[in-house]
Amino acid sequence: MASDGNDPDEVLLAGVSRGEPAAVRQLLDRRLPRVLALARRMLNDPGEAEDVAQETFLRAWKQARAWKPGGARFDTWLHRVALNLCYDRLRRRREIATDAPPEQVDTGPAPDAGLMGAEVSRRVEAALAALAPRQREAIVLCHHQGLGNIEAAALMEISVEALESLLSRGRRALKASLADLRGTGG
Repeated sequence: MASDGNDPDEVLLAGVSRGEPAAVRQLLDRRLPRVLALARRMLNDPGEAEDVAQETFLRAWKQARAWKPGGARFDTWLHRVALNLCYDRLRRRREIATDAPPEQVDTGPAPDAGLMGAEVSRRVEAALAALAPRQREAIVLCHHQGLGNIEAAALMEISVEALESLLSRGRRALKASLADLRGTGG
């Protein structure tokens, strides 16, 4: 996956490699919200998502000195690192058997702030979390991260046709899961 030579992050990454605090801050401001949103949607756990975002950027800072301009775009590489960390955590969840379900922290809006909207949002997040991992990855990259099909397919290391198939199956599963919301304003 080669860069087109117009990677907007290369200058900042060079600054990060030289230890410039302003470059670190700008790169975090530019990329942290998307990495955090990706991890939240993949993991459906805000605490784990913050851990993944932190680990992703720690790896980015370590990689900054070795970064070679003209290769993969930094943003694509960063997404791949975050996705890999999310998959590591999802695998660990399956491997840990517990007697009781983990305590969930309600991070939704206050009860008086749009109960209906919070319920719809919770249902959509639950339906997304119930998708097969590759379908969820495709939906999150294309619909939530705003990546184009070609970029998302490259990031997932699959063909565009395979990506479109994952998107189609994911959308159908979401539509079936959320069918009862139609006509309720949701």
